[in-house]
Amino acid sequence: MAVGITTHVLDTSRGRPAAGVPVVLEVWEDGWKEMGRGLTDADGRAKQLLDSPLRAGVWRLTFDLSTWFALQGRESFYPMACIVFHVRDADQHYHVPLLLSPFGYSTYRGS
Repeated sequence: MAVGITTHVLDTSRGRPAAGVPVVLEVWEDGWKEMGRGLTDADGRAKQLLDSPLRAGVWRLTFDLSTWFALQGRESFYPMACIVFHVRDADQHYHVPLLLSPFGYSTYRGS
């Protein structure tokens, strides 16, 4: 199993992956430090956000929903979704999916 942080974004209002969502990955070190960025692929996945070894700490994924919904010709209530989570064991893989619609979103720890 690959070690790191990945995400998968699904547009629940349309029942399909959300391709092209801008994502930023940061770690807390006396302030947020950017560790990677990218766009979700055609399957709604961002698999290569972290180029350095994973370490324990508090991490944040920020999804630019305004830009993505605007590109879809749709409005949204939330301009961004920020998911802050703990990495307690750097030897594990952390998959953090985002389920979104124009007026809500949810997340969970995936596998």
